[in-house]
Amino acid sequence: MMYVVGHKNPDSDSICSAIALAYFLDAFPARLGELNPESQFILKRFGLMEPELIKTAKGKELFLVDHAEKSQNLDDFDKGKLIGIIDHHKIGISTTEPIIYLSKPVGSTASVISELYFRGILDIIGGKNKELKADIAGVLLSAILSDTLLFKSPTATPLDKELAEKLADIAGISDITAYGMEMLTAKSTVGKMTPEEILHIDYKPFDMSGKKVGIGQAEVIDMSEVASKKEAIQNLIDEMIEKEGYDMVLFLVTDIMKEGSEVLVAGNKSSFETAFELKLDGKSVFIDGLMSRKKQVVPPLEKYYSN
Repeated sequence: MMYVVGHKNPDSDSICSAIALAYFLDAFPARLGELNPESQFILKRFGLMEPELIKTAKGKELFLVDHAEKSQNLDDFDKGKLIGIIDHHKIGISTTEPIIYLSKPVGSTASVISELYFRGILDIIGGKNKELKADIAGVLLSAILSDTLLFKSPTATPLDKELAEKLADIAGISDITAYGMEMLTAKSTVGKMTPEEILHIDYKPFDMSGKKVGIGQAEVIDMSEVASKKEAIQNLIDEMIEKEGYDMVLFLVTDIMKEGSEVLVAGNKSSFETAFELKLDGKSVFIDGLMSRKKQVVPPLEKYYSN
């Protein structure tokens, strides 16, 4: 039995890409955590069931989407059989056997899947070029808009926008910007969450040259949504340093409209300052233009730790 599954603490690209790719592969979509408010909004909007929550890899064939890191998958990942990976991140995994692997530097995994469909070449990954129904087109469109922050993210490419327009036609979305703002509003309900929920809404651990680094991110329309909870979030990431063996934990509060992020830092602050060539104001700093964990946060940290 083959499952298509994204990373822990799944975002909308992980959930939507799992659903769409499972459709083309005749597999089962799965998830490794609860849906965030935006993903709930998307599935409700297009009338789709949430993927099955799985807790073990044992006895399962796995096709990964939106990540290529064992640390972001099931703890017993090695007890399953890895079939393939479709992604838009760096390669962070090695295998003992050949697998299907396709990654492309675009704004979302959904863009990679969509391009395969529109080119009519899903068969190269073992899929079928089935009819792209409105609901599947809708979740693919939503994932692109979510991961590119309505094309504001530095990870966004012309291909993402071209694919989004094609998907919108099929999904019956006449105004991409208006629909995207509905999504961002749904995403930006963090003000109603606890600090723990906010911290883990989109949190990923990384192994950087043997050092454990954690990076969480919450995307908001207005920073005031989390202003009263930043101190509690800072305390939580400080505790992770003390109790969970992290060298550094970062939490990004990304203001979608202002196009920048406030970064809360715990642990090795001097390493953070060196990697980003800046000085912290206490335990945090606002960085204009910082929108993407994948493109703007992970690379300088990996470069620092590798040296």
